[in-house]
Amino acid sequence: MNFIVLTIFPELFDPFWEYGIISRAIKRNKINVSAVNIRDFAAGKHRVTDDRPYGGGCGMVMKAEPLASAIRAAKITNSSAKTVLLTPQGRTFKQNLAREFASHKGLILVCGRYEGVDERICEEFIDYEISIGDYILTGGELAAMVIIEAVTRMVPGTLGGVDSAGKDTFSDNLLEHAHYTRPRSLEGEDVPEVLLSGNHKAIEKWRFETSLIRTFLKRRDLLKDRPLSRQEIEILKKWCRDIEKIIHTQSLFGFDALSGSQ
Repeated sequence: MNFIVLTIFPELFDPFWEYGIISRAIKRNKINVSAVNIRDFAAGKHRVTDDRPYGGGCGMVMKAEPLASAIRAAKITNSSAKTVLLTPQGRTFKQNLAREFASHKGLILVCGRYEGVDERICEEFIDYEISIGDYILTGGELAAMVIIEAVTRMVPGTLGGVDSAGKDTFSDNLLEHAHYTRPRSLEGEDVPEVLLSGNHKAIEKWRFETSLIRTFLKRRDLLKDRPLSRQEIEILKKWCRDIEKIIHTQSLFGFDALSGSQ
């Protein structure tokens, strides 16, 4: 997998390459990375990459010529790479998109700055416009790092376990199951006994159920359009029956289910 970042601040990426999963992936030749200075493709003594917008208004706009030249140069290095513009107006980056990106041979990540880039760049040179969330950053550099790490995790051989990426949160539109480690007891809270049982089938069942319930409680939007398996439907039905029993028991005690008063 080949990542080429186009930015006016390439030095921001130097420490990013040197740690964690990214560093290991580079050393194992699982990914190739480079950060290219867009200013190197700008004309004139001062290598200006921005200018005032036509029609007036506040802020500056990234000039088309340096960006076009930088993208063309990156394409020479990797002609099959997809070009991604990091912009708050783009499609929201999610795990399924990370998986899609990982299927490509390379990505050219264009880090927007200022008020944005000349629209002609978007029309002629960009395959994807991507946002990492509904908020504004000063530039696309941090967003590019997010995408590089998320996509790198999908590249075979970059993680510790052969199935690590497949069990990550969002891998199946579910949040990951709960995790515990030592000590066995912490301030009166114990690790669930099933995790200490050595019964791998029971552990997998518990993890599956906690994954489903955590998704329902924290991110039920993920379940809205997700096809449910028969096993998941049975688990949800069981929860419904358990909740109905609790409500029924409370009603026998004389509690008003809506107000909570006797």
